[in-house]
Amino acid sequence: MKTDKSNLLYETIRSALRHVEEFVEEGVAPIKRLQSDENKTSPALGLIHDQLKGCTRCPLHEQRTQIVFGDGDPNANLMFIGEGPGEKEDLLGLPFVGRAGELLTKMIENGLGITRKEAYICNIVKCRPPKNRTPTPTEVGTCRTFLDSQIKAVSPKTIVTLGKPASSLLLGKDIAITKVRGTWHEYQGIPVMPTLHPAFVLRQYTEQNRRLVWQDLKAALARSRETSV
Repeated sequence: MKTDKSNLLYETIRSALRHVEEFVEEGVAPIKRLQSDENKTSPALGLIHDQLKGCTRCPLHEQRTQIVFGDGDPNANLMFIGEGPGEKEDLLGLPFVGRAGELLTKMIENGLGITRKEAYICNIVKCRPPKNRTPTPTEVGTCRTFLDSQIKAVSPKTIVTLGKPASSLLLGKDIAITKVRGTWHEYQGIPVMPTLHPAFVLRQYTEQNRRLVWQDLKAALARSRETSV
């Protein structure tokens, strides 16, 4: 009888391990690990994340699946700030993991020669706007305290703002991204490089747009290395 129970327990454990392996292959386990690693290695970011739990400060909470906080090295020299989570980000709880995120990851890893995990990535709002619309000024203002806290906690050497909403927020005025991209600005004493949002590049996938973003990211990486010496 004991042998039968032991065999049953053994098979149950083997079955559970096979499911874990399947989750790892599908990318579920690494995502969970990334989120826990961030809180473990950065108490400051962990505290900010805890303050956001169950947030109902603006209407965006009504349709979200979960809060999308941030991803990457909590001590990164290079920080990317986008607009807001999309559908896939809302489902997975990580920023820039949809089509635009795939392009951003390629820009970082293939273009700059660093891993995505070496940068820190977040958005100006932490919940998905319905139908991926642009966040309202009220929504952006409500989330701004948490964004500023993230910037302070990470303390990057250089910030790259992706697209008009993020660039307008950090530059403190309504801007045309095609006119300010590629020029240096400053936010809380940190150099800021505005550039085109990956989603915009996907919509207008021209050699010129790809070249412009590539130039901006190279300049940002170089600046982050200069100021980190």
